[in-house]
Formats: sequence, C-alpha cells, structure tokens
Amino acid sequence: MIPSGILESALYVDDLDKAEAFYGGVLGLERISRVGNRHVFFRCGDGVLLLFNPAETVKPPAPDAKLPVPPHGTKGEGHLCFRATGEEIERFRAHLESHGVAIEADFHWPPRGGEPSGGRSIYFRDPAGNSLEIA
Repeated sequence: MIPSGILESALYVDDLDKAEAFYGGVLGLERISRVGNRHVFFRCGDGVLLLFNPAETVKPPAPDAKLPVPPHGTKGEGHLCFRATGEEIERFRAHLESHGVAIEADFHWPPRGGEPSGGRSIYFRDPAGNSLEIA
C-alpha cells in the first residue's frame, strides 16, 4: 500500500493570532476553523494546513471528548513547502516583501533526472520562526 497524497500538514506556533493574520492575511489562505487558543486550520489547494499551539495539544483529551485526538506537539521550527509556478513565485516574492517578510534565500535548483532545468525556491519565515518555502 502506498498513500495517494498528504491530506494535512501541521506546524506548531506559539501565537495563534499572529499565525492567523500571517497565513490568512499575507498568504491569503482560507480559514476553515479555529478553536480558541488550541488551533487554526486553513485550506491550501486539496490539502489542509493545521496550525497548533503546542502548549495546548500536549494535553490529553478529556475522557468524554467527542474527538479523542491523542496528544501531540513539537519544539523548534518546522518546515513546509508550497507549490507554485515560476511566474507565481516571482509574484509571491514581491507580495511577501511588500508585507515586510524577509526572503532568506532565492535560488534555482540544478537540473536532475533528465529535466532541462531545475526548479526555483524562495525561503522565508512565519511569525513563529517556521521555515516556509515556495517552489
């Protein structure tokens, strides 16, 4: 068996208000839901981006919880890569810079496996320090 794709990706953030403003406002993702200071979820293409507050998700669910999701969380910065065309990457770079988001790296990958040219990636950080890439 091989999974057909990734349905959800998760990052951990310490300030949901800042994260919601960044992912919804700057990146323009559609918010699906928010539960207090625990999490905020966004639609991204066919998938969902889950942003969790690790201080809340390490707590076990109540015995009568309707959604008995096991505790989880992590420490430190994570990484997520968004897919875009070459033209979109250029527009994203300008858009991010206009919102005061620093681009940490912008480079072209070398060709591989018979491809005529490699892809392009730009890297930047969200307010929690997670490394984000658009490629």
